[in-house]
Amino acid sequence: MANSRASIALTDAEADAFLRAGRTLVLVTLGPDGAPDPVPMWYVVDDDGVVWMRTYAKSQKIVNLERDPRFSALVEDGERYSELRGVQLTGTVALVDDVDRICEVFAGLMVKYEGLDPAHVDSVKAAYLERAPKQRALRLDVTRVVSWDHGKQAGA
Repeated sequence: MANSRASIALTDAEADAFLRAGRTLVLVTLGPDGAPDPVPMWYVVDDDGVVWMRTYAKSQKIVNLERDPRFSALVEDGERYSELRGVQLTGTVALVDDVDRICEVFAGLMVKYEGLDPAHVDSVKAAYLERAPKQRALRLDVTRVVSWDHGKQAGA
């Protein structure tokens, strides 16, 4: 099984490109009863390859992460078995209160998901300053990456 898993793993460059192009990341934290609590999230990958998100400071995912910063996350795609690709990330989440970082993440999300022209990033960040204090940025500190691309299988 190990050889077959290795044969379909994405290279580091492929995994990075896949994450940057991905649309929805399912973030899994541990709920109050210890059960997994998965939520879909929009995210951006910065120039250093770090995954960032933002959410309301009083959200359940923040409460979960304050209690236990461990996470697992999944980005996947594919319609048929031979097309399945994915990247699973595991590690801890750093909760960041810095309003400039929160505004930067928000603007990055607007570029990625809403088609904001990058020329307008500075004005969007400035406009978001008033809302940012009610938000938290989430930085994924990844300790393990598992990936797969079933299209790499022989005969796929």
